[in-house]
Amino acid sequence: MEKLLEEAERALDRAYAPYSEYQVGAALRTTDGVVYTGCNIEFANYTNTLHAEEVALSKAVSDGHTDLDALALTSAQQSGNAPCGMCRQSLREFCDDEFPIVVDEGDGYVKYTMAEILPHAMDSETLLE
Repeated sequence: MEKLLEEAERALDRAYAPYSEYQVGAALRTTDGVVYTGCNIEFANYTNTLHAEEVALSKAVSDGHTDLDALALTSAQQSGNAPCGMCRQSLREFCDDEFPIVVDEGDGYVKYTMAEILPHAMDSETLLE
């Protein structure tokens, strides 16, 4: 997981957050070992702001990768790094309950599963009920 966190840290350097100054980097690994990185991209109206996780996820899916293995996140502030609710739900579209999410805390990292951070998730099965 350390290598994946290193990729997230490299992505952090590309974050564009001139308004909040809250930079986030993400690294998303596919099951075949390809790593997609993302950074947050902030806009003056905030509504159109892209989160690092969704940038990485969009890059992976647009390249045809929907089998995902792990996600790592970091921020310049080393706090509040867990994915927001919107990003959790977006990730859940392609990740099962055991999907690992590693969050950098500066002096180490915490590892969560998708089920831990998004219990009772809405998924394709929910829509079929």
